[in-house]
Amino acid sequence: MCLPACTMKLADALSRRRFLQQAGVAACATAIAPSAAKASEPPRHSLQRVVDLTHTLSASFPTTWPNAFMLEQVSKLGKDPWNAYRWHLQEHVGTHLDAPLHCTQGPSADRIPAEQLVGPLVVVDLRARASTSADTQLTLDDLRAWERQHGPIAAGAVVALYSGWDVRVHDARKFFGLDDRGGFHFPGFHLEAVQFLQEQRNVKGIATDTLSLDPGQSADFPVHHYWLGCHKWGLENVAGLGQLPATGSTIVVGAPKIAGCTGGPSRVLALV
Repeated sequence: MCLPACTMKLADALSRRRFLQQAGVAACATAIAPSAAKASEPPRHSLQRVVDLTHTLSASFPTTWPNAFMLEQVSKLGKDPWNAYRWHLQEHVGTHLDAPLHCTQGPSADRIPAEQLVGPLVVVDLRARASTSADTQLTLDDLRAWERQHGPIAAGAVVALYSGWDVRVHDARKFFGLDDRGGFHFPGFHLEAVQFLQEQRNVKGIATDTLSLDPGQSADFPVHHYWLGCHKWGLENVAGLGQLPATGSTIVVGAPKIAGCTGGPSRVLALV
């Protein structure tokens, strides 16, 4: 049994201890709170806009492949529970990816690692030259000139040829650059340029707003065979490059993931 004075002393001690404990907890909470608040904040991104680099695909899209795209309705809402279509398409139509398997025994599109489909985008503007010479090519000199202005092309980048050809997509004759004898005339990459991009810069992919990685007059497609032979990919019929800066954006390629495919229509986005 504790005497009254002892009880009062113990109560006082317990009160002081409780006060110190509570003060300690409050101090810890105050110290931790800013960190916790900071950790809970969403990450900040500099992304300002998303640019769609993809043409809408329809049966009227210009292509050299016969009957390259068709939609067959197999279910109709009202008569059936939902709408559904069967697609009939040639892999290389519209805005599409060429996988290494297209021209070589390299990987099919589904085997391209996802991280190889995203990278910093380099846009090389050839519009002035293309407007007066449909057969112009993106050359090593063009790449050197771009680097003098913007710095070295980074490893892992994607290099796009911007000729302004995408605005011609609604007129097949202009898009093909057809002459009176049926010959094709549109810009493409020069072999020496892609050799530099592979051997000296190790970029992930190349892209063009024209029908082919090779220029329209090409008969043996050296860029296709060299570039895809290096197990790299290419994009053809890209749209909207004029909405992008020469450097500073990121490209994201929604390539088809179909077993064994040599490429296919892709949704291509640029993050600016």
